[in-house]
Amino acid sequence: MQDLNGLLLGYLPIVIFLGIALGFATVMIVAAYLLAPQRPDSEKISAYECGFEAFDDARSRFDVRFYLVAILFIIFDLEVAFLFPWAVALGKIGMLGFWSMMLFLGLLTIGFVYEWKKGALDWE
Repeated sequence: MQDLNGLLLGYLPIVIFLGIALGFATVMIVAAYLLAPQRPDSEKISAYECGFEAFDDARSRFDVRFYLVAILFIIFDLEVAFLFPWAVALGKIGMLGFWSMMLFLGLLTIGFVYEWKKGALDWE
């Protein structure tokens, strides 16, 4: 039982921090609601979509190119996420780590060139 109390006591700072954070957030939201002027008009409550009125249903189909660009963004975002730790540890991982990353970057480059040649990045 003593071990369990010691284990739970280790989480006390986290619980205190979460309590303070929730209390602070609640106070800020209530203060903003009480102190801010509440004067809604037609401009403030209208739907905002790129500065003009909506012209079509939001549930309509999107062109597949939007998804291709999104996938390319995710791929290159992950590439950057892998490059930072690789660059930090490059001195320790040696030539095997260097050539492994070169292989990884080469495969990504081949995929990017393939997408480019197929016209996935061309807009009409």
